[in-house]
Amino acid sequence: MASTGVAADWQSTITKDPGTFAPLRPLQATYAFGWSGFSAATGEVHFTKPSEDHFQLDATGRTIGLARALWKLDATHYALADAETLRPIETRQVETYRWKKLITHVTFKSSGVKSERTEGATTKSRDFDFPGLLDLHSAMLFLRSQPLKERGIYRIVVYPASSAYLATITVTGREKVSIRAGNYKAIKLDLKLNKIGKDLELEPHRKFRHGTIWISDDADRILLRIEAQIFVGTVFVELQSIRYEDPKS
Repeated sequence: MASTGVAADWQSTITKDPGTFAPLRPLQATYAFGWSGFSAATGEVHFTKPSEDHFQLDATGRTIGLARALWKLDATHYALADAETLRPIETRQVETYRWKKLITHVTFKSSGVKSERTEGATTKSRDFDFPGLLDLHSAMLFLRSQPLKERGIYRIVVYPASSAYLATITVTGREKVSIRAGNYKAIKLDLKLNKIGKDLELEPHRKFRHGTIWISDDADRILLRIEAQIFVGTVFVELQSIRYEDPKS
C-alpha cells in the first residue's frame, strides 16, 4: 500500500516528463517466464522505430512444457508509442487459450484512455480519464530515460489493459547479475503497485505484492530480469538472448 503522504496527494508526486537518456536501439530479444524457479513460458520481442515519430513493439509468447499441458496460452502484443514524448498511442493484445480467445485493444489520448475487450461475440468498453497514462511498453521507455540515480523515486500511472495502476519505482542500487543471456552490471529497482479506483482513490493490489526489476547499467538499459511476489508465489521474467539491429555509433 502507498504511504500516507502519497495516498493523501498522490497525483502531485507523478513523474511527468521523460528524461534525456539516449533512446533504445532497435532489437530482437527472447525472454523466459517462470514460476518458483521453473520455466513456464517463452516470449520473443521485436522493438523497432518504423518512422521518425514512432517506436513500435511486437511480441509473441506461449506457455511451454508442463505449464502448457495444464494451461495452454498463445499471445501476441503490439504497441505503438510517440518517439518524442514516449507516450503510448495504442496497444492490441490477443490471448488464445484452450477454450477461448480474448482480444484487448487500448487507445490513448492526452486526456485518458479507451479500452475494448472482446471475448467471442461480446465486447466490453471502458473509458478512463487521466492525463499522462502509460502502457507497459511506454512505461519501460519512460523509466529508462530517467537519470536513475541512487535512491531516486519515480511514480507513473500505467494502464496495461482494463485498469489503471500507480507504479512507484525506487532505485535501490547497482550490482552484478548473472542471467541466461550473460553477466551484466545492473541497476536494481524496487516496484510497488496500487490500483487506482474509479474516484482516483488508491487501493491495494489484490494479486501483486512486491517486485524487483534489473536493467543493464550501460548505454542500452535493457530489461534483464523481473521478479514479482504474487498470490501464487514468485514469478520471473529473464532475458535469454538479444540481438541489436543497428550497430553502435
